[in-house]
Amino acid sequence: MTGTDPADDCVFCHLIEHDDQGTAWVEREPDAVAFRPLPESELAPGHTLVVPREHATGLLDVAPDALRATTLLAQRVGRAMRAALGATGVVVLSATGTDAGQSVPHLHLHVVPCWSDDGVLHWPEARSAHVVEGDATAMLAEMFE
Repeated sequence: MTGTDPADDCVFCHLIEHDDQGTAWVEREPDAVAFRPLPESELAPGHTLVVPREHATGLLDVAPDALRATTLLAQRVGRAMRAALGATGVVVLSATGTDAGQSVPHLHLHVVPCWSDDGVLHWPEARSAHVVEGDATAMLAEMFE
């Protein structure tokens, strides 16, 4: 799996291309797929990864149609968690870039079911210590002018 195309070395692209029978598939659609993560990575019963079939490293470089297919499938997975598992909420987690904690360089959404008694909060507890010089909101807004 080595080559000049980043998808050549991508574990998710390989899994999708070779339709790995050892994968616990939840759903396979033309533009996105959903499957169970490795058992040691599972955050809750039913935790599901949703990824676009098209290779994209993360949120910042994914094509709009692939992003749409991926988020719509994540929504359907969340609804299925509510109906099939009795989840009372879901958390969708994604990271883009190694500094954000991304471990697989292919866009993926973790859809994690939640219940009132699970005792887990999937939300950062601390605030970033990074300092930006200037008004961060104004700087962001300028990018859209």
